[in-house]
Amino acid sequence: MDKALYLAMSGGVQTMNAQTIHANNLANVSTTGFRSDYEQARSMQVYGDYHPSRVYAMTENPATRYTQGDMIQTGRELDVAVAGEGFITVYDEQGREAYTRAGDLQINAAGQLVTGSGLPIAGVNGPVFLPPADRIHITADGSISIVPQGGAGTEVAILNQIKLVNPDIENLRKEEDGLIHSRDGQEFDIDPNVQLVSGFVEGSNVNAVEEMTHIMNLSRRFEMNVKMMDTIKGNADAAARVLQRPS
Repeated sequence: MDKALYLAMSGGVQTMNAQTIHANNLANVSTTGFRSDYEQARSMQVYGDYHPSRVYAMTENPATRYTQGDMIQTGRELDVAVAGEGFITVYDEQGREAYTRAGDLQINAAGQLVTGSGLPIAGVNGPVFLPPADRIHITADGSISIVPQGGAGTEVAILNQIKLVNPDIENLRKEEDGLIHSRDGQEFDIDPNVQLVSGFVEGSNVNAVEEMTHIMNLSRRFEMNVKMMDTIKGNADAAARVLQRPS
C-alpha cells in the first residue's frame, strides 16, 4: 500500500514540475528572442540502507530548443535580428559574458547600448557606449556607425562592433536568468559568418498550441495521480475496518 502511495505522490510532484516548465514557455510566447525548454520524465530508483525497492518519476529539463523564431519587421534602427545561427553577446548581472537572440536594443541614460531588459551589449573591446547622434546604423556584421548630433549627413563615424558568436550548442546551457551561457565558463571568439538584419527583431520560438496541449495533458495526469491517492486511502481504510475486532 505504501509503495503505491509513494508512486502516486512522487508522480504528482514531478507532473507539477513539468507543468512549471511548459507554463514558463507559454508565458514567454511574446518575449523577444526567447528559447523554449524541453522537459522529460524518467524513472529513478530510491537507494537507501536496504534493498532499492522504490522507483519514482523524475522530471528534468534536458535541453533548450534553439530553432529560430519568426522575424518581425519593426523598421526601428536599433532593432536587429540574427539571421540564421549565432548569438549576440551581452554581460549578465555578474559581469560575465552571456548570449542572447534578443535584439531589441536601447541606449540608456549613460549612452550605453543595452538590450530591452537593460543588459549591456558586448562590443569587440568591451561595453558599447555611443555619443549623442542624429542617426545610428547597425550593419550586417554588427558594426555600429553614427551621424554625430548636428553633423552633416555625410559625416559618418564607425564607433564599435557588436560581438557576434556562433558556438556549438553542445557547449551551451540556458540558466535561470534566461540567458545562454557556456558550460565551462569560457568566452567564445567572434564569428564573422554571423549576420544581423537591421529593422527586425526575432520573436520567441515557443509554439503556443503545442505548449497548451502539453499543459492539458499534464493536468489530466496530475488528476490521475490524485485519484490514485484517494483510491489507495480508501483501500487502506477498508482494510483497517476489516482488521478491527468487534467490540
